[in-house]
Amino acid sequence: MRKIVSIVGARPQFVKAAVISRLIKDKYSDKITEYLVHTGQHYDQNMSDIFFQEMRIPKPDLNLAVGSGSHGKMTGEMLAKIEEVLLEQKPDALLIYGDTNSTLAGALAASKLHIPVCHVEAGLRSYNKLMPEEQNRIVADHLSELLLCPTQTAIDNLVKEGITKGVSLTGDVMFDASIFYRTLENTNSKLVNIPENFFLATIHRAENTDSKERLTAIVNALNDCGKNGVLPLHPRTKKYLDDYGLTFNKNISLIDPIGYFDMLELEANADFIVTDSGGVQKEAYFFNKPCITLRDQTEWVETVDAGWNVIVGADYNKIVSTIKDFTPPVEHPELYGDGNSGTKIVEELLKLWNSAI
Repeated sequence: MRKIVSIVGARPQFVKAAVISRLIKDKYSDKITEYLVHTGQHYDQNMSDIFFQEMRIPKPDLNLAVGSGSHGKMTGEMLAKIEEVLLEQKPDALLIYGDTNSTLAGALAASKLHIPVCHVEAGLRSYNKLMPEEQNRIVADHLSELLLCPTQTAIDNLVKEGITKGVSLTGDVMFDASIFYRTLENTNSKLVNIPENFFLATIHRAENTDSKERLTAIVNALNDCGKNGVLPLHPRTKKYLDDYGLTFNKNISLIDPIGYFDMLELEANADFIVTDSGGVQKEAYFFNKPCITLRDQTEWVETVDAGWNVIVGADYNKIVSTIKDFTPPVEHPELYGDGNSGTKIVEELLKLWNSAI
């Protein structure tokens, strides 16, 4: 029996980890046992008991309760606490997801203890090192023994950096998750008074919220686009809207932050999506929705190459014109696997251990 410790630090990472956790419990319980650690990096009021029940996600075995703070303080505290967990649990591998500070801390702690690091969503690059997430991705990949890539683009990125050993194309676990969760009933919906025809908008990334110039241009563009939008308002975005004295017109319906099921429902019903979120760009593609990305770069370049995603940054004119005129192509290629990414990831774990015997 092999043991893995899985590190998660935010709600989206729980959704990703749940794909693997369900597989281990349902199909591989005779071969693998998992110890799930929540660093507490993001406190999320939506992560209540009902969240775990409805999402069918196992509760973490341990919550490190690190909380928010500066990047250095947060990462350092997580590094020390994860090291203690690894020394106690003595796992055969550490599983990390994505690009958060929790991902970085997990990779550092395990690597220094010579525990194999397995990185889900390896190889993603925006090529903007001003983004903390980009720094986390790069370091985590260079410390990993098993690099589980969602796309061929991710593999190509690793090759450019000289990383070829332990690399595999698994597809995207978020695609697996979206297929699984869209079949479940949304029994706790908080969505009311949603327009019949609307676009979904999300704005939360620091490069937009922390810049008065960028956020002003985005708000003005959405106000002037001539279409109805629904915007779940992130607390940080709300703070900066208030600080800058910015308001949305009546064509933009502001709603409170929502859970994963409500988000899937909005994505499924929206005419198109305007976002600065990496995950939402992918989910737009999962639902065959045109996506307009409020960033200057994206790590999901294949959606752009396929013609379903347009990068507009915070350019007022580009945002308005793209909202009015963007029509995606008829072709919608399979970019993120066949919905069996979780199985492929677990099988790669087993291969890693078998090769070490």
